[in-house]
Amino acid sequence: MIARDALAQLPVRTALPALREALDGAGTAVLCAPPGTGKTTLVPLELAGLTGAGPLRRVLVAEPRRIAARAAARRMAWLLGGKTGEQVGFTVRGERRAGPRTAVEVVTTGVLLQRLQRDPELAGVDVVVLDECHERHLDADTCAAFLLDVRETLRPELRLVAASATTDAQGWARLLGGSEGAAQVVEAAGVSHPVDVVWAPPERPVRPAHGLRVDPALLTHVAGVVRRALREQSGDVLCFLPGVGEIGRVAGQLAGVDAEVLQVHGRAPAEVQDAVLAGGDGVRRVVLATSVAESSLTVPGVRVVVDSGLARAPRTDHARGLSALTTVRASRAAARQRAGRAGREAPGVVYRCWAEGEDARLPAFPEPEIKVADLTAFALQTACWGDPAATGLALLDPPPAGALAAAREVLTAIGAVDGDGRATQRGARMARMGVHPRLARALVDGAAEVGVKRAAEVVALLSEEPPRAYGDDLAAAWRTARRGGDGYAARWRQEARRLASVGAEPGLAPGSGGSGSPGAGGSARSDARAGAAGAHTGASDDVVAGLVAALAFPERVARARSAGSYLMASGTGAELAGGGPGAGPQAGDGSRLRDAAWLAVAVADRPVASASARVRLAAVIDEETACAAARALHSSGEEVGWSDGEVVARTVTRLGAIELASRPLAAPDPELLREAVLSGLRREGLGLLRWSPAAQALRQRMAFVHREVGAPWPDVSDAALLARAWDWLGVELGRARRRADLERIDSGQALNRLLPWATGDAARFDALAPERIEVPSGSRIRVDYGGEQPVLAVKLQELFGWQESPRVADGRVPVLVHLLSPAGRPAAVTADLASFWRDGYRSVRAELRGRYPKHPWPEDPTTAEPTRHTSARLKRG
Repeated sequence: MIARDALAQLPVRTALPALREALDGAGTAVLCAPPGTGKTTLVPLELAGLTGAGPLRRVLVAEPRRIAARAAARRMAWLLGGKTGEQVGFTVRGERRAGPRTAVEVVTTGVLLQRLQRDPELAGVDVVVLDECHERHLDADTCAAFLLDVRETLRPELRLVAASATTDAQGWARLLGGSEGAAQVVEAAGVSHPVDVVWAPPERPVRPAHGLRVDPALLTHVAGVVRRALREQSGDVLCFLPGVGEIGRVAGQLAGVDAEVLQVHGRAPAEVQDAVLAGGDGVRRVVLATSVAESSLTVPGVRVVVDSGLARAPRTDHARGLSALTTVRASRAAARQRAGRAGREAPGVVYRCWAEGEDARLPAFPEPEIKVADLTAFALQTACWGDPAATGLALLDPPPAGALAAAREVLTAIGAVDGDGRATQRGARMARMGVHPRLARALVDGAAEVGVKRAAEVVALLSEEPPRAYGDDLAAAWRTARRGGDGYAARWRQEARRLASVGAEPGLAPGSGGSGSPGAGGSARSDARAGAAGAHTGASDDVVAGLVAALAFPERVARARSAGSYLMASGTGAELAGGGPGAGPQAGDGSRLRDAAWLAVAVADRPVASASARVRLAAVIDEETACAAARALHSSGEEVGWSDGEVVARTVTRLGAIELASRPLAAPDPELLREAVLSGLRREGLGLLRWSPAAQALRQRMAFVHREVGAPWPDVSDAALLARAWDWLGVELGRARRRADLERIDSGQALNRLLPWATGDAARFDALAPERIEVPSGSRIRVDYGGEQPVLAVKLQELFGWQESPRVADGRVPVLVHLLSPAGRPAAVTADLASFWRDGYRSVRAELRGRYPKHPWPEDPTTAEPTRHTSARLKRG
C-alpha cells in the first residue's frame, strides 16, 4: 500500500507541475530542492507514474555513491509499500536488485557510465535524474555530458533532470539547454528549522591536515565537542569527519558515552547503514559520518551536528606520479549543508570545530573533480565514446590540458588507446571492467600470468585500500583479507568475485590491440618468455601480489637505495612509513619490506615538506618482475654527462630513473663530450673558469657598454654567457674533459671574441669604455666599471686644474670621481668637478691640510699645478 500520507508531506510536491511542464516541453530541467523535500524519492516516483499521476515511464536515477543509491531505492520501495527489486530497484557495483517490473532504478554514476558505453540509446529508459549534481563528481559530470550528446544525436525525446540541494543552477541550466537556450530551473521550497551555530575551535593550535594525515589533537578535540554536545543538547548527534580512519579513532575516544555510537561511510556494512537510516528506537545515538551524509542521506532523529571542518578530495601529483585522496578544508557550501542536517525535523544546533574568524577564509564551493582528479579513467571513457579530446562534450568545466595529456600517456602505455587517442579493442574491454584503467591492465595481463582468480583478488585489494591495520605488505594484507571476518574482507571477497567474472569474459589476449610498443600493456614476461602464458600460475602469494601491483603501477617499481629508502622508476624517492598506533604488525620498522631489494609500490602519499613519497602499501618483487612489468620504461644507450667535476661517458641500461647497469664508453661522440662539458658549466656556473682581475675588468667594461649603448655590444650576464658559450668558449670547451681544464681557460681572452669585430665596432670599445683615463698630473688611472656608474678613484692633488668631470660612452655618462686624500683614503665623491671646486673643496682643504701639511692645498685649485707628489718635491721639479 502506498504511503500517501508520507508522500503528501514532502514539500517538493508543489514543484512537480512546473517540472512536468519543463520536461514535456524542452525535455530538460534543473531541479533545486533543499534536503528533505523529497527530490530523491518523490520526484522519480511521480515521473515514473507509480503514484497514479501521469503515464507510466521508466526512470533511471543516478546517485554519486553506493550507500545513497541503496538508501534511495529502499525509501522509495517503502513509500510504495513494496520491496527493492520490484517496482523500485537499484544497481551498484557488484550488486543488483531489479527485475522486469522495475520502473524506477537507482544506479551509481559509475554504473550509468557503463550502461551508456554499452547502450548509448538507453533503450527503454524515458527519464534520467542526475541527483546531487552539486557535488561535481567526475563520473556525474561525464554522465551529464554523454546524456546531452545522446539527446542531441540519438534520442531527443530522452528527458533529463539535474537535481541538487544547492548548485550553480544557472550554469547547469545553460549546459542542459544547449543551443536552444537555458533549461528551466524549477525550485522547491523546503521546510527548514532554525539552526544555531556554536563556534568550538581547539584551545591550542593544531597542525593542518596533509595527505591522509589529520592531527590526533584535532580528533581528540572533536570527540570532546561531541561529549559537550551530548551534555548541552537533546536529540541524536551527527558528527562529520573526513574519512573512515578518523571515524574509527573518534569512535574509540567516545567509549563509555551514554549513547549508541554508529559509523556511516561507504565501507560500512549494509546492516549498519540500514540501522542508521531507519532511525533510533529510543536510545540516543551518535552517528559518525563522512561527507556522504551531507546531502545524499537523511539520518532521522538528528538535532545536533558536530562539524570537524574537514573533507576528503582527490588530488593528483603529476610530477611524482601519485594520485590519491587528500584531506582538505570543507567549503562554506558544505558547511551549510552539514549544518542543515540539524534542522531537518526541528530546531537544532551545529558545533563548528574552527574559529568564526576562519570561516570567511574557507573556499566557497568544493573544487570540481575534473579540475583536480586523475583523469585516466575519464580519458578512457571519452576515447570509448569517440571523443578522445573531449572537445565535443558539454561539460561545466573543461578538463585541464596537462592532466588530460598525462592521462593519455598512461592509456597509451597500457595499450588502451592508439597513437591518435582512439580506444583500442583492449581499451574498450578495460573500460567495461568498472575499475581504474591501471587496475584493468593488471587484471587483463595478470590473469594470463597467474590465473584470473588470483589476479582478481589482488586487483580487488588495490581497488579499495585495505585498512591500516592490515599493514603495508600487500601479500600479507591479501592473506589477512582471506581469513578476515570484518566488513572490508566481506566487500573484498564480493569485489574479487565480480572481477574474476569480468576478467574471465572472452576477450583479447594480453598485448593485442595495444600501441605496438613492447611494454604497451603486453604480457609481463620478457620476449624470451612471451609465449609462456600462465608461467606464474603456481607462484606464491608474494610473487603474485608483486607482479599484479607492478603491472598496475609500472612507474612505481622501486629499487632500494638504503634500508627503507627506495627510488621509483618515475624518479621519485620513496620511504617506508614508520610504525605507530594502528599501523599493524607489518608496518614500519618491523616490516619485511624494509630489507627488500625491489618493491612494487601500490599506495603512496607525500608528507609535508618531503621530497620523497611515503609508502603505504607495497609488495616485494625481484628485478626480473620489475623489468617485465615496466618494459615500456626500459632503455639502453650511451650517456655522456658531467659528474663530480669531470665528463663521464658510459653505456647505461635503465628502468625509468633506475640505473640497472653501466660500462665505460671507449669512444664517445665528440659533440656529446662538448655538450657534457657545457652542461657541467651551466650546472656549476662560470666560477669554473679562471677570472683574472684583467678578465673581470674587461667583463665589467663590456657590461657597461651593453647597458648604456645596447646593440651590437653583447650581453655578458651569466645567463647570456652560458647561452652563448659556444660563441666565446667553443675552442676551449672542445678540449676540456674535467674541472681542471676549465680552470685553465683565460676568460678575458675568450671574452674578446664576443666583441663586434665583424661590424668594425670593436675598434671603438676603448673609446666608449676606456680602461684608464689620463688625469692632469699625467697619471693613467684605471676606471672601475663594477657599479651602476663608472668610478675614477684618484688623489685630489692630481686633478688640480681640471674644470669638468670626465665622461665616457661618447660623452653620455659622467664618471663618478672618488677624490682621495694623500694617504689614499676617500675625501669626497662628485660627478660634477667644477661644482666641487667651487663649493666643496674649501671644507675638505680645511679638514685635511693640517693632517697632510707636506702636500699642496692651494686656495684656488682650478689654477694650481696638478701633482702626485709633496709640495717639496713639486718645488724641486
